[in-house]
Formats: sequence, structure tokens, C-alpha cells
Amino acid sequence: MPLYEHVFLARQDISAQQVEGLVQDFRTIIEGRGGAIGKTEYWGLKGLTFRIKKNRKAHFSLMNIDAPPDAVAELERQMCLSTDIIRFLTVRVDEHEQGPSPMMRRADRDEREGRGDRGDRFDRGDRGDRGDRRGPRRDRDRDRDRDFGAREPQAAIEDNDTGGAAGLGEDD
Repeated sequence: MPLYEHVFLARQDISAQQVEGLVQDFRTIIEGRGGAIGKTEYWGLKGLTFRIKKNRKAHFSLMNIDAPPDAVAELERQMCLSTDIIRFLTVRVDEHEQGPSPMMRRADRDEREGRGDRGDRFDRGDRGDRGDRRGPRRDRDRDRDRDFGAREPQAAIEDNDTGGAAGLGEDD
């Protein structure tokens, strides 16, 4: 039977236990059609790069599937019908990766280093007081006058306006 890696994103407002329940539902679909799920990984609630169906975060989960194509098609059909699933991706692979996936290895590495979500970034050093390194603030009006010439005040322009057509000449 062909091998697949299947990743799905579940809505942010359901709990991790409900995501595990979805995985169990999908497992029964695959096993009912003659397939098997090798391993499942819950990657956690992560922020999305862009909004998907009005969600800014999603629960990520991976399933390694060994099943016939019609079982995978039924799984994808059920995911399309589910309101809790916002996206999914199924990729056919030659063999399943042994051990944890790269996402889980990254999470393990971050925990070992004690960095947490953002991490301690003390290795960058103190920026210190910048003092006058930036230089003085430029005055907007002074720069505009220098670049475009001095402007007359608005009242002086209105006093010079004769109300007639422009370009008719002074000797009329």
C-alpha cells in the first residue's frame, strides 16, 4: 500500500483533547477502509503567517498513513466536511521517517536550550545609550524650504489674486 504523510490544521478555539479526538475519528476512517496509521504527532497551537478562515492560530497535527488511495480520498472528504479543520495537506512518500519529525526535533532543541518561545537573547549585548550618534532631528519646514524654495504665506497669495483669467496681461 502507498505511504502518506498527512498534516492538518484545526481551529484555534478547540482544545488539544478535541484535536486528539479528531485524530481518533480519522484513524477509524482509515482503519475501516483497510489502512493503518503508523504514528501521530501533535505539534501544538501555533501562529499562522496569514489568516485562514478568520483564524490567526491553529492546532497542527501530523499522521503517517499506510492506506489505499480510496481511504485517503475518504479521509480528505471528511476533512472538507468538518468545520473544525481549516486546512490539510496529504503527501505521498516513499518511506516514513523514523523517529520524531523535524517539527518535534525543533521543539525538543528549544526546550533543551531553555529558550522557550522567544528565548533569552542576552548574547547580543547591551545596546547602551545611543547618545548623539543619531544626530539632531531635522526640521521638516526647514528641509522643505531648502529643497523646494521658500513659500509665500497663504494670505499673501490670496491678496494678489485678481479673480480674472490668468494670462490675459496687465494692460487690459
